[in-house]
Amino acid sequence: MSGAIRIGIVDSGVHVDHPHVGGIAGGITVETDGYLPEFVDCLGHGTAIAALIHALAPAAELYAVRVFDRSLTTSIRRVMRAIDWCLDNEIQIVNLSLGTMNPAHRAAFAAALERVQAAGVALVSAYEMNGQPMLPGCMPGTIGVTADADCPREWFGCTEREGKMVFSAPPYPREIPGVRRERNLHGVSFAVAHISAHLARRRALCGAEADWEQLLTQFASHAAFGHEAPVGGALGKPHLEAAGSAV
Repeated sequence: MSGAIRIGIVDSGVHVDHPHVGGIAGGITVETDGYLPEFVDCLGHGTAIAALIHALAPAAELYAVRVFDRSLTTSIRRVMRAIDWCLDNEIQIVNLSLGTMNPAHRAAFAAALERVQAAGVALVSAYEMNGQPMLPGCMPGTIGVTADADCPREWFGCTEREGKMVFSAPPYPREIPGVRRERNLHGVSFAVAHISAHLARRRALCGAEADWEQLLTQFASHAAFGHEAPVGGALGKPHLEAAGSAV
């Protein structure tokens, strides 16, 4: 394994030839009962996530783990298989661009998070959507993220929410010249990508064998600001679609 930090982007796949992506080290499409050796993005969301992470953490190795097909919905079984693929392939940061409010999935996520922690992997996901807690981002063992539309680009915030460190970041992808950011894709999944990229940079500075708990404490101390509650959390339907969901 190379010295670069490996980030698994669990999303809609990636267009590898997109000029903003910077190359993809590998990937897979996750099916309910197997894997396919391709990960072409039919939606554009995963490509936008990869482009943002590459812009903020260009030294990281990106892996596309496709769970979305023609819409930003998937099954809990595919999500579990995606997480396990990341663990089996030495991914160090799992960027989970989805979440669910369905309490029936809590047990499955709890079991997966035990495996994640045992492997020394960081799983980054949305803490909430429009004020509602999201699984798995609100659970212990995850790095929960909220969207803050007032957060300047390349900054991030941190606050404590119900005994858990929760990070905040801008809900916008890499900017497209001539396109207002509000007209581009946006949502909490891009805030998640911001934090994954910042974590990769911090992990690279501290070394691949650094303890995540200690690293997160240091990471939180570098937050530019803290908020009691996220700003800009009610962005309507595009915000919800950009986060994806497990049903």
